[in-house]
Amino acid sequence: MLSQKAKYALRALVELARAAGEQLTAGELAIRADAPRKFLEAILLELSRNDLVVSRRGKFGGYLLARAPADITFAQVIRVVDGPLALAPCVSPRLGFRKCDDCPDLMACALREALARARDATAEVLEGYSLAEAAASGSPASAQLAAI
Repeated sequence: MLSQKAKYALRALVELARAAGEQLTAGELAIRADAPRKFLEAILLELSRNDLVVSRRGKFGGYLLARAPADITFAQVIRVVDGPLALAPCVSPRLGFRKCDDCPDLMACALREALARARDATAEVLEGYSLAEAAASGSPASAQLAAI
């Protein structure tokens, strides 16, 4: 399940994509993304550390996307905020692969194939959907992600 933290991150990044290169403050982003400001500031710091946003300090400071909106996918954002897209660690190809604690034999696991397929389908959709596509849709970011 997508965490509230990931939803706020995605909403804020979609709003930055809509700003088309205009710098936005944490306060402006909190309003536009319908997110608590302090929580969003912590999220933006994490996104900055992972090269998804650039922060500028000072009186005229704010946030910008670190790359073009078309080059940032929902999958990248979710992986930064929530970790692997996989439902179980034994099917995570990139981050956090490990045998499940309650599984005696990885190769004989009856769940692994279905979970791998779910991971692949999820990854295909989220890696194929960029901030640019979300920003181009007609509804605000908060409305887009409210249904998730």
